[in-house]
Amino acid sequence: MNENISYEYLCSMGNLTLAWRNARKGKAHKKDVLKFEENLEKNLLELHKELINKTYKPKPLTTFVLRDPKTRVISKSNFKDRVVHHALILVIGQIFERRFIYDSCANQKGKGTLFALKRFDYFIRKVTQNYSRNAFCLKADVRHYFAEIDHEILLSMFKRKIIDCEIIWLVRQILSNTPQIGGGANDSEACLLAI
Repeated sequence: MNENISYEYLCSMGNLTLAWRNARKGKAHKKDVLKFEENLEKNLLELHKELINKTYKPKPLTTFVLRDPKTRVISKSNFKDRVVHHALILVIGQIFERRFIYDSCANQKGKGTLFALKRFDYFIRKVTQNYSRNAFCLKADVRHYFAEIDHEILLSMFKRKIIDCEIIWLVRQILSNTPQIGGGANDSEACLLAI
């Protein structure tokens, strides 16, 4: 087992500090980030203690509607909780990422929009034999997928890959978080754990 795949490492100040840095990328001027950083050391130490003592409980998700142009309901986590999400991903992300197909682009390092466009171009040229034949593409979305996924089934999938029961406890805490209607936030970051 990788030495970094442990609850103790997940809770470490080093991991939480790196998670905070990752969570704030591109959001350093947002109100919730600035508020957290007013007492950064205190907040990270408090989070460390909550995780170690297993008293951590995520704040309810703030839900709002985003129209861009498709109407979507977004549930946003509190910034402190996003730090925990990043801390968790730093520890378990590698377990799942190496099982994804090469062309999976969602939330993958180095696989942003440009990578996706290049892969699409590669496949369209291959399928159409360099645009000499017609081809069709299906775009699909599973409606309310995350909201309706059975959390016990998802947890059983986690348990097959993660043996540390304390990490499973934290995943359960995150999955059991519920939306709080209202909010009107501008940040469209959705939930964690889109596996």
